[in-house]
Amino acid sequence: MDPEILTTTVIPTVGRRELDRAVASVLEQSPPHPFEVIIVNDSGEPLPPARWQADPRVRLLETDRLERCVARNTGAAAARGVYLHFLDDDDRMLPDGLRIMHEAAGPADGFIYGATRLEDRMGKRLLELEHYLSGNISAQVMCGEWIPLQSALIQKTLFLELGGFHPWQAGAEDIDLVRRAAVRTDFRYVPSPVSAVTMGAAGSTTLHDRQSARSRRGRELILDRAETFPRMLASADSPHWRGGIARIYLTSCFWNLARRKLPTAAHRLLFGLAMLIRSGRHVFAGAFWNAILRPYRSVTFSRAAEHLSQAAG
Repeated sequence: MDPEILTTTVIPTVGRRELDRAVASVLEQSPPHPFEVIIVNDSGEPLPPARWQADPRVRLLETDRLERCVARNTGAAAARGVYLHFLDDDDRMLPDGLRIMHEAAGPADGFIYGATRLEDRMGKRLLELEHYLSGNISAQVMCGEWIPLQSALIQKTLFLELGGFHPWQAGAEDIDLVRRAAVRTDFRYVPSPVSAVTMGAAGSTTLHDRQSARSRRGRELILDRAETFPRMLASADSPHWRGGIARIYLTSCFWNLARRKLPTAAHRLLFGLAMLIRSGRHVFAGAFWNAILRPYRSVTFSRAAEHLSQAAG
């Protein structure tokens, strides 16, 4: 790492036309220290000439349709920044997004993130995700709260300790990395929109057909770790989240039973029952049992949708 470079933004690309806009949105940032941009061309073909290719802050690396996980890991390995920032080639940073996150960051913060603006492919604003989740948020993330990496900075040392993106998680690699990070470190939230994420993207090499199964496999590996349960328990400050933890372990128990992984199923059942016992008076709350019996519905998305409905009304 270069101590003078604070942030490296890694942009994997398959040559989509929005790439120039994505790169420009980063080069127009004004963080407190020097930064760099690494473009990883995974399209398998040369990129068309662009003005940003002559910018000294930009480096271009080549992979050959090895998929986004490998492209991102390649960029991260070459990064000189203290923090890594991952942006897709059809998304963009909002003005001063990097500066806003850096000004809120403390020296011990391994993961800093801000609010996210969701847009359609025409650039129309759909929702604004305001999480208000800080500190130990492992239960929230494991339950299903989505924190887009486009709106986050992660220390390179932490990224490397986590093992980077797992290629076998293609399609679910963002969710998996955030889960592993949440079990390892506290998060710092900045209540300002810092990036715009395009929904309904097309043209990616990401394989989505087995995304759900891969996400489940990644979560199972996290549940195998001894520190996961006490970490989630410490983050569960309400009946809703305590019920959510119980649901995680109980559904995992049934999932492993169906695959005849009896020792693992017994392990998950034990921790699911432990969560019931450790919840004390919370088990008498309706929110606790709603979280166990009903599929998880993102608190962040629900809040954003409610605000949008009120604005439309």
